Amino acid sequence: MEKQKAKASDEEEMEFKDCEGEEEKEEKIDISDEIERSKVGIMRALVEREDPSAKDVDDLMIRRFLRARDLDIEKASAMFLKYLSWKRTFVPKGFISEFEISAQLAHNKLCMQGLDKQGRPIVVAFGGRHKPTKGNLEEVKRFVVYGLEKICARMPKGQEKFVAIGDLEGWGYSNSDIRAYVASLSILQIVFVENKKLESTLLRDIDDSQLADIYGGKLPLAPIQDC
Repeated sequence: MEKQKAKASDEEEMEFKDCEGEEEKEEKIDISDEIERSKVGIMRALVEREDPSAKDVDDLMIRRFLRARDLDIEKASAMFLKYLSWKRTFVPKGFISEFEISAQLAHNKLCMQGLDKQGRPIVVAFGGRHKPTKGNLEEVKRFVVYGLEKICARMPKGQEKFVAIGDLEGWGYSNSDIRAYVASLSILQIVFVENKKLESTLLRDIDDSQLADIYGGKLPLAPIQDC
């Protein structure tokens, strides 16, 4: 690709914006739930006292951490401050340049589409296009952050979720890369904290009598050879 051959200074750069646009920062975010609004205000005061950079984050971002910890201000604040510390260390310049992840971009394994009926951005990941890393897991992590920020940049105001489609056509043993998968998940757990509510998500679509007990259901986990 022509972009990948350009010098680093000519590369397209994207700021790390925590899923919020500049326009959104200038406007007050409306949170209709009175309890959530009150707790967001309390948590904001706490985290801003500990880390002044928290002032640059909008209320929806703080609410996301609160929801991930069942509105427990103390736990959510600790988690949020850990996130801010991680961001300063991992993205010191505030953005990930395409030059830093050129090897990952070369395979076109992550594509952005339109929006679903609920206004959520759609991203398609092609497992068959992934090539196992050769020791450079940091580039994989940066690629994940870059991709998430691209997705966030497409989110309409007030939207907090996106749709991911995993296309496994052509995927095989040669594409398997456990170390990269684990590295990617470590980033997702830091940035997209709400994804940790796995149990409630599964129970919404699966009856507890059919869900494995390790995920909050009543069915004992059964190895495939015992079925």
